[in-house]
Amino acid sequence: MRITFAPWGETLAELADVSRRAEAAGAEVVWVPELHRSATLSAAAIAQATSTAQVGTAIALAFTRSPMVTALEALDLDELADGRFILGLGTGVQRLNEDWHNARWGKPVGHLRETVRNLRHFWATCTTGEQIDLDGEYEPMRIRGYERPYPVRRTEIPIYLAAMGPAMTRLAGRIADGWISHELCSPSYLEQRILPEIDAGVAAVEGRSRKDVELVVSACCSVDTDTAAATRRVAGLVGFYASVRTYADFFEFHGLGEQQQAVIDAFRSGRGADYLADAVTDEMVDALTLNGDFDRVAEQIAEYDGLADAVKLSAPTHGIAASETRAAQDRIIELIQRITGGRQ
Repeated sequence: MRITFAPWGETLAELADVSRRAEAAGAEVVWVPELHRSATLSAAAIAQATSTAQVGTAIALAFTRSPMVTALEALDLDELADGRFILGLGTGVQRLNEDWHNARWGKPVGHLRETVRNLRHFWATCTTGEQIDLDGEYEPMRIRGYERPYPVRRTEIPIYLAAMGPAMTRLAGRIADGWISHELCSPSYLEQRILPEIDAGVAAVEGRSRKDVELVVSACCSVDTDTAAATRRVAGLVGFYASVRTYADFFEFHGLGEQQQAVIDAFRSGRGADYLADAVTDEMVDALTLNGDFDRVAEQIAEYDGLADAVKLSAPTHGIAASETRAAQDRIIELIQRITGGRQ
């Protein structure tokens, strides 16, 4: 099982430095999100700061760029990273796409399927001058008179899809090179809700096997010799997601429906989504995050072995000071070093 890492930095320079340190500690992939920064620009900074770890987006928004822009950015990033780039894509939610980005939403499964098709077709043909004529309900692509004059590092860049619901998870099993979980994903949820859908997607394609899809589980991680402090540090992140009613089935699965409702009530009383830690119980934190001293967190990571192919570790960021996030991140890098022995 691969140990991978999602760095945090107040500046791009810090993000690059943290990524370099994580690579030296043994992280096999460094992942960057898209919300407060552009995923592709963050990936560019990291690609130039590292030399051996893969560089991935987890995730870039699939519908807020045209497929051609996404394809071009991925080619450029793969060149910067010398063939180490992974394009992780996700749909985001309807409100974010339509209200924040004025982007078309459509039916997300079909929309994402056409987007992935266009990316792969463009990469395969962009240097040949071949006409592209792809029909589609959401992303038709018709290109004439185009020929990329620059060399392409790879024509088959890995595409990983973020998915939580059954239909999108099956799509990842059918067409993606990898699947990336939501930030909260327990071993039991992975085993009982995710793996059956991945397997169903894989089985729908002749000649495809489970080995063709790398499963990357995301895990927010808080390491501290003071185990109570470790637990409370990550409570804000749990509160942030618990405030979203869309995740009701997820919390119900873990027997935390009533506790989620208490968080929602606190949110509706006027608290910001980043400041709900005191409404989150230790039971919620223990069920959904990695927290405790080094040995305990290492044991929690090991619970994914045999279920996931990789674990993506990230530090808590919600409702705590930057200095706390920075300290938590330093401990994760130390944990990676202890688990992997570092890069030789």
